[in-house]
Amino acid sequence: MKSIRNILLPAIAMLGIGASAAEAATPKTNAVAQGATTVVLVHGAFADGSSWNSIVPLLQAKGLNVIAVQNPLSSLADDVAFTTRAIDEAKGPVVLVGHSWGGAVISQAGANPKVKSLVYVAAFAPSVGQSSIETVKAYPTPPGLAHPVADAQGFLKLSPETVAKDFAQDLPAAQTNLIAISQGAVRGANFEEKLTVAAWQTKPSWYIVAENDRMIDPAAQRETAKKIKATVTLLPTSHVPMLSKPNDVANVIVAAAK
Repeated sequence: MKSIRNILLPAIAMLGIGASAAEAATPKTNAVAQGATTVVLVHGAFADGSSWNSIVPLLQAKGLNVIAVQNPLSSLADDVAFTTRAIDEAKGPVVLVGHSWGGAVISQAGANPKVKSLVYVAAFAPSVGQSSIETVKAYPTPPGLAHPVADAQGFLKLSPETVAKDFAQDLPAAQTNLIAISQGAVRGANFEEKLTVAAWQTKPSWYIVAENDRMIDPAAQRETAKKIKATVTLLPTSHVPMLSKPNDVANVIVAAAK
């Protein structure tokens, strides 16, 4: 079977573009060794893969492969399947990183033997037989989840006002506007789905607590980090430390990669 490159180059030539120009237009992947560790980044609810945009170049600068997953947020099984595909694609051992809802996803998908460590960023980390919502039921409903916007199919989004005040309150208005526009709608029932495996039980874990979080109670995050016996980093941020404190988050991920 011809590669996409071999199919496209003749077509480019027909348009009068030289082969050298075509080569220049071909995206270059991060040039790292075949066996280098790959960091697989799993976004949370009300987000997409762009939530890691500030982190990716920092990790690549450290010689790590990086894959940012675009999960559909349609069920735990669906998101685990998408994440597992990225793990299978990865070269070398994998550090699996999950933000928010993505913590439940990496807890399930992290059982893959290629995964060597887990990093939770203001994230859920349910136990076997436990759902994400059950991990926070003892805590008050956070302000950011007081008024989600639901559609007829039960998928949830956040209003632009909620994104600005409660989801990413430490980011500039132009950035919170982009987050609100690009957010992924998450199926509300996802948070009630129970895990059948918890990879943190057998693999080393790191946890970043967002101390000014208005989406997942910081006290719940600290309790979760204690439960999974994680190496803990406290950051004075909103729910999105990877955007407001990218260097600090990248440093934790690099430590997990080592």
